[in-house]
Amino acid sequence: MPLTTQTIGMKLILSTHNVTLTKAIEDHILVRIDKLEHFDRFAINARVCLEHDTTKAPERQFTCSMRLAVPGPDLFAEDSEADLYAAIDLVTKKIEQQIRKRQSKYKARNHTEASRTKRSRQEAGI
Repeated sequence: MPLTTQTIGMKLILSTHNVTLTKAIEDHILVRIDKLEHFDRFAINARVCLEHDTTKAPERQFTCSMRLAVPGPDLFAEDSEADLYAAIDLVTKKIEQQIRKRQSKYKARNHTEASRTKRSRQEAGI
């Protein structure tokens, strides 16, 4: 049964598989989600899935996957580590990089459109 919590502006859906969800793990995820919400305030919800697979190699037993629902295509990241907290941190870092890339592409697109119209106005005036 997934756990659903509502942060300030974003809904968090947290599900686990073979992992006992402790208050410390939940707090760690909430801190990371709040950090992501700082980068993209238009995020709608975050789905976090934590898994523990004992059949895998010991250095890749804990898997964390995160899907951040934002306007446009959703952002998704997944990572496997020996430590659950490390997996959560790395997934958050990957999502953060995707948010930064999306924002810089948006800024670059607006900048090139503005410079293109400025250039056309200058050429028309000459």
